[in-house]
Amino acid sequence: MVKVRKAEEKDLENVVELVVRLKRLNSEFDPLLKVRDDVYVQVKNWISGYLNNKGKLLLVAESDDGRVIGALVSEVRERLFYEPRMEGVIMDFYIMPEFRRRGIGKMMMDEAIRMLREMGAHVISAEFPAQNQISVAFYRKYGFRPMTNVYVKET
Repeated sequence: MVKVRKAEEKDLENVVELVVRLKRLNSEFDPLLKVRDDVYVQVKNWISGYLNNKGKLLLVAESDDGRVIGALVSEVRERLFYEPRMEGVIMDFYIMPEFRRRGIGKMMMDEAIRMLREMGAHVISAEFPAQNQISVAFYRKYGFRPMTNVYVKET
């Protein structure tokens, strides 16, 4: 049975590995998402700030044998100009390929939404590459819809 829980200090290296895998996957969708050479160090520094930090939520999915097989990185942000004011933002969400299509994503999403609500979020958003159609389908399935677009241009 897979267990979804808040990440702990002991999970740091495993979560970093999963997030780095996601960042590398993202690079397949757009050349402007090419990962830096120091991606591991950058992710580790970033993720470390999510452990035991109010306003930040880092969830893991743990397999029967104790392996971390999924990670979800999110936080609550204030929307300065809009109501509802507090927004839960899912920035990174990754499950090991061999564990996909087993309901683990749903378990993690349900827990993230529950916990982000407890943290004060009244709207939840997700950030991912525009070309990632698997993510588009996943989030639509859970009632998410497009709200804003981000367009980029190299200079």
